Amino acid sequence: MGQQATAYLVTRRDDGFGDVYPLQSATRCKLGRAPTNQVILKDDLCSREHSELFLEAGNWLIRDLGSLNGTFVNAERIRNERTLRPLDEVRVGRTRLVFVEDLSQLPDLPRGSSTLTERTASDGLEIRKRLGQTRYLPPAVPPEVGAEADEATLGDSRITPTQAVPVLFRLALDMASASTPVELADLVVEAIFRATPADVVAVLALKEGREFTPLVHRTRGTQARTYHKVSNFVSNEVLATRQAVLAENVGADRQLKNRDSLTELKVASLICAPVLYEDQILGLLHLYRTVQQAPLNADDLEFTLAVARQLGTVWHRLRLQATLAVENRSLRDQLRLETELVGESPALHTILSQVSRVAQTKATVLIRGESGTGKELVARAIHLASPRRDAPFVCLNCAALTETLLESELFGHEKGAFTGATERMIGKFEAADQGTIFLDEIGEMALSTQAKFLRVLEGHPFERVGGNQAIKVDVRVVAATNRPLEEAVRAGTFRRDLFFRLQVVQLEMPPLRARLSDVPILAEHFLKRFARETGRKMRGFTPQALEKLTAHSWPGNVRELKNVIERAVALGSGPLIDAHEIWLSELDAGSPVADSAHGYKPETLEDVEKRHIAETLRHTDWNKSQAAAILGIERSTLDRKIKAYGLAK
Repeated sequence: MGQQATAYLVTRRDDGFGDVYPLQSATRCKLGRAPTNQVILKDDLCSREHSELFLEAGNWLIRDLGSLNGTFVNAERIRNERTLRPLDEVRVGRTRLVFVEDLSQLPDLPRGSSTLTERTASDGLEIRKRLGQTRYLPPAVPPEVGAEADEATLGDSRITPTQAVPVLFRLALDMASASTPVELADLVVEAIFRATPADVVAVLALKEGREFTPLVHRTRGTQARTYHKVSNFVSNEVLATRQAVLAENVGADRQLKNRDSLTELKVASLICAPVLYEDQILGLLHLYRTVQQAPLNADDLEFTLAVARQLGTVWHRLRLQATLAVENRSLRDQLRLETELVGESPALHTILSQVSRVAQTKATVLIRGESGTGKELVARAIHLASPRRDAPFVCLNCAALTETLLESELFGHEKGAFTGATERMIGKFEAADQGTIFLDEIGEMALSTQAKFLRVLEGHPFERVGGNQAIKVDVRVVAATNRPLEEAVRAGTFRRDLFFRLQVVQLEMPPLRARLSDVPILAEHFLKRFARETGRKMRGFTPQALEKLTAHSWPGNVRELKNVIERAVALGSGPLIDAHEIWLSELDAGSPVADSAHGYKPETLEDVEKRHIAETLRHTDWNKSQAAAILGIERSTLDRKIKAYGLAK
């Protein structure tokens, strides 16, 4: 016949008290995970033989047996033997036990406590606990590390609060690399399986109203189970309170008539947590266990809520990224509409074919052609069709800056490098790293700048103006010119080695007069663009207007056509643009260039340019801005040419 108990250890649970372990005076009672102990604890924070209780001189004492995580009495870690008094709380691992000499000494839990049983659902579920905040955010865990594990604890894959912190940290790192909500949900499910004994885990996405659809659902191990949607009772409670709930099934002892009840689906305990971003519910995190042993408990609820908080933040970020990606694609499409080369002529098809081939290489490109033919558009098309399309595309007009400012713009400068350099500035080459830089009117670059530019083209590092730090970049160079660079090389104003380095691939942009069949297409393109910008309801052109447009020789090329259409849209009054609303430059019929075609006169290009500039200045009564616009060059370039040719009013 067994000995009579002289004291008891009673397991404390969140909702009251659990297992009772009698203590006999003649027997030392050992606690731990090993099956040889009198009190076997399936707690992986416990050591195999964690501590022992024994009777000595009429008092019960407790001693730690060298456990890894220690033994605590009333939250105080014991170093030696400790005498136990009635209602002392013993904690080993994460198991809490109350010491009493008589079971009548156990206190009654107060009514209204959040751990007492709440109202019961029609499907037999009772909510045992609610949780709105988790101790993991911010973390508040004891400093001890987790204990060793063995075969006895592998069946219950629950981890300790201390061990939960690295799992949450690892999950946060993995979440940062997720690119879709499904990938994110997979990471969450794996983390919950590592941390809790749940048999089934699901991430549910909130649809319209209160409907949820499973984003990801999985079953532990190889045993296949059909996922059953979370109880409406529980989900409604979560939606209403925005708190995570832990529920247990008490319907096994009741005669339930509801054939869809979770009792009949053999769900013993479940946790449902809201996935929130600020006050918006994105979905639910749902997990349940199908057996009574090692049910989901308050620690599992804490962990699940912490995961749900992380999930909500990252899920919202992915949604925002998806929205921004759609907007970005839309803006890029609009940008391509504004920058793509428009037309169907054979000459343009030839250019487009060359662009598609050269874009996939790293070769430097030199684009030649008259002003206004669209050389920058070709450069942008090369960039957009290249592997560098997602990197910067940087433009710089070499004729618009003085020699000192051009070098500063290209390579940057340090603070105090020259008068006015009040702070460090990175240059265009640094800004275009991994991308493309487009240098227009490359023939206007000064010789001293050409030497430094050539070194960068050869792959050498450079220094900012006034600096001594070597900077190396990976930039593709596309240059453009409307000047005959060969003449500049002969005249000694352009480096021969730079000319050959730039002319790896040369593209010739045809003037608009060489592809007059594209004029109606370009005119329609510009009409739609300016009508959209101004809000004008213009549908097209009259036949007379199109005839007038195609009969013009367009000395200013596509830029001139664009300006003509913009003026017609701004001043037009009807739904169709008529011929009288199209103003064309007189330069077409009466320019010196046109007149020179009637009789050959042997003269150099410089003489022709000098005479043409002088005639244009006289035509505009020396209005330099208007003359520069007619000539298709920058005002600063015109000033240099006036000085070089010695022209005066």
